[in-house]
Amino acid sequence: MLKLKQRVKIAKNETGWLILLFCFSLFLYLVGLGDLPLRDWDEGYYGTVAKDMYKSGNWLYLTYYDQPFLLKPPLIIWLIHISYKLGGVSEFTTRFPCAFLTACGVPLLYLIGRNIFSSRLPAIFSTLVYLTLLPVIRHGRLAMLDGPINTFFLISIFCLVQSFDQPVWAIGVGIGLGLIAFTKGSLAIALGGILGVFCLLTKPQKILGNWALWGGFILGFTPVILWYWLQILQYGDKFIEVHFLQQNFDRLSTAVEGNQGSLWYYIIELIKYSFPWLLFLPGGLILVIKKYQQSWAKLVVTGFFLFMGIISLMGTKLPWYIMPVYPFFSLAVGAYLAEILQNYNQSYPKILGILLYISSLAALGGGIYLTVETNDFQILTLSIMIVITLAFSAVNILRNNSNFIPTLFVGLYLSLGVFMISNLWIWELNESFPVKPIATIIRENTPPNTVIYTSYAYSRTSLDFYSDRQVIAKNKEELEKLAATSSYLLLDNSTWGNLKLNDSQILEKSNDFILVKTANN
Repeated sequence: MLKLKQRVKIAKNETGWLILLFCFSLFLYLVGLGDLPLRDWDEGYYGTVAKDMYKSGNWLYLTYYDQPFLLKPPLIIWLIHISYKLGGVSEFTTRFPCAFLTACGVPLLYLIGRNIFSSRLPAIFSTLVYLTLLPVIRHGRLAMLDGPINTFFLISIFCLVQSFDQPVWAIGVGIGLGLIAFTKGSLAIALGGILGVFCLLTKPQKILGNWALWGGFILGFTPVILWYWLQILQYGDKFIEVHFLQQNFDRLSTAVEGNQGSLWYYIIELIKYSFPWLLFLPGGLILVIKKYQQSWAKLVVTGFFLFMGIISLMGTKLPWYIMPVYPFFSLAVGAYLAEILQNYNQSYPKILGILLYISSLAALGGGIYLTVETNDFQILTLSIMIVITLAFSAVNILRNNSNFIPTLFVGLYLSLGVFMISNLWIWELNESFPVKPIATIIRENTPPNTVIYTSYAYSRTSLDFYSDRQVIAKNKEELEKLAATSSYLLLDNSTWGNLKLNDSQILEKSNDFILVKTANN
């Protein structure tokens, strides 16, 4: 009876932590989610494909303005479509499925920590590190595939470590990997391989001989295989070439669309965006090596180093490819923070305090410089919050005060919350012209289903989304040929002056572009 009461008490405590972590996570992932326009490429692509599905009701064969969309599997686009059905088409409903799924990864990481660590403290610290990592939150809030993939991967990891004591949980390993395959195709092979190596290093016979594991693979991958089979029947070799070769295997050996980088690309990404937790990573990795015989350390070593190696050797380099590394990063840092608190006898590593203090000065200088350059005082506000967080944490470490850990967590959480309600968190929007005003001009002055041709340097998927028209970039020679036919042209002022468009009709002007209807229309 006593054991039963203890188990009930433990279960209540775990439920309380899970609810608390999930609520904190939801706030950070959903606050201000629909305040900024969609970003180019992924967000514009998936939003437009989901709108096509919303209008046509065709959920099996994806289209982008009635043309086959063969780049990605359909799971996330289906979820965005459902979101549109429930809440209409908007920035919030476009981003909500990915943001919600990524937020679910926070309590999942806590459950993993409770399974692999001998005490609650490193599990809590690891989860809070993951909660306050800028790249995880930022990419997770966008309508992109990588945040949900992290959560699906965490489902597989949780079910795997849970199956050590309760074998039936292994069924979730295959289901989680199947969800990854239904989201981003062949990435499931790499992440499944990492879990396979971890199994070989821990309890290979117990896990690989578990019928539930293979049953989970059948459940998880049957829908994926069925969908792929239907696509091949519909599109034949074209689907194989675009989806498998161009979108998956070509990225391993070549830099697709010019997205290239050095062998150190992802190490630099980690250094740039994982601060200040990066300062604790060396200590975490040293601790992992010291305790390598423990299962949590084997999981971190396998996941962190093996996946970093895989993406570093790939020809195509994109910042969000590093996302599956961050759960392992968080476990290493969280374990080290717990080690500092429990085993350093109130004498903490002074070098960490010094580095945090130097970082606070750098944050202050950088904040002032950027505020002057941009005249945006939101940057100064965020800079001050970060400076206070880092400076107080540094002082606490130098005074051997354990409050440096909650100071870091609370300060970073509040700073990220302010960042996410500002207009700064999608900084790529500043790289090009605002699409909404131009999209309004196109929508109000052209018939539905019209293709627009533009002199802009590249086609913008966000402009396609907001204008409800496909806007295709063309060079000057191509535009001259189009001008002699029935066409709608969106021209910048320079191109308008250089092209000879006799008898063309100017439909609308903006500061950036002129919308033209050629004479033969």
